[in-house]
Amino acid sequence: MSNATQSALRGSQRDQPGNPRAAFGGIGKSSVRATNEPPDFIAIQESAEFRALRRRLKWFVFPATAFFLTWYIGYVAIAAYAREFMARPLIGEINVGLVMGIGQFITTVGLTSLYVRFARRRIDPDVDRIRHDAGEYDQ
Repeated sequence: MSNATQSALRGSQRDQPGNPRAAFGGIGKSSVRATNEPPDFIAIQESAEFRALRRRLKWFVFPATAFFLTWYIGYVAIAAYAREFMARPLIGEINVGLVMGIGQFITTVGLTSLYVRFARRRIDPDVDRIRHDAGEYDQ
């Protein structure tokens, strides 16, 4: 048995008596709201911050969805009605249909990555601020 296995069997130094153990993941406090009253969702919904957040989200989501649906339905329509075009070879056995099909996957990953980046930078900070102002959790 190696030393690594021996130390794994004995446990780590944190498990020794006398050392206080932290909660799972090192989280020491609860994220549960301090008050028993629910947030005023109507007031939140009518606030200028929330409306600006929704407008910013719509600015990204609707055009991205329209682009992707147009691209996807266009690909299916071309595959169904323009078989000669899709069968046109580009390099060896690789044809237009295969490249466009792989392009569907690349577009999906790219659009998802763009949304995650957009949400982290432009949506999540405002969501956290609105939640904090509503008293939903303490940061």
